[in-house]
Amino acid sequence: MLKPNPEALAFLAARRSRPAKMFTLPVPDRAGLEGMLNAALRVPDHGKLEPWRLVVVPQPAMARLADLAETRARALGGDAQTIAQRIDKGRGQFDRGLLAVAVISSPKASDKVPLEEQRASAAALCMNLVNAAEAAGWGANWLTGWTAHDAAFAAAAFDCAAEERIMGLVHIATPPEDAPDRPRPDLGRVVHWAAP
Repeated sequence: MLKPNPEALAFLAARRSRPAKMFTLPVPDRAGLEGMLNAALRVPDHGKLEPWRLVVVPQPAMARLADLAETRARALGGDAQTIAQRIDKGRGQFDRGLLAVAVISSPKASDKVPLEEQRASAAALCMNLVNAAEAAGWGANWLTGWTAHDAAFAAAAFDCAAEERIMGLVHIATPPEDAPDRPRPDLGRVVHWAAP
């Protein structure tokens, strides 16, 4: 058995999501962010495949992504209300973004590690980065949205190849002093014990 770490367990038990739209300056400097990335990259990667890559998006790059999201929203078409909602959602996180890390699932050819496990590794990396950022004292919020699922946006924004996917945009900045919490799952409803 490993040595218990009650402080780490208490941290995880008390963590909560803080809305990225409420984040303010400052953001971590490069050295601080690299420390968080090193911690987050200790994710399970199944045979050292490293089936992901990261793109750091500083605030000056957000404007290009916001414009790209609006262009894609219009290209996808639909009625005026649908397009307006898509623009609002697509531009929103980039117009307000201060610093983000795009986690790209970049699967590798493998006879041993299925695609689903490689994608799960990228998702685990997103969660690890959220926890690393919050442990370092920053606010972190893992976002997706329609832009993360749009192949044309992913290709234009982050040079994603056909097999790559945006698993998340982890926004990192100064959190609000007090953020609303949400109700937590009831263990009795969501946890079941397998019969022997």
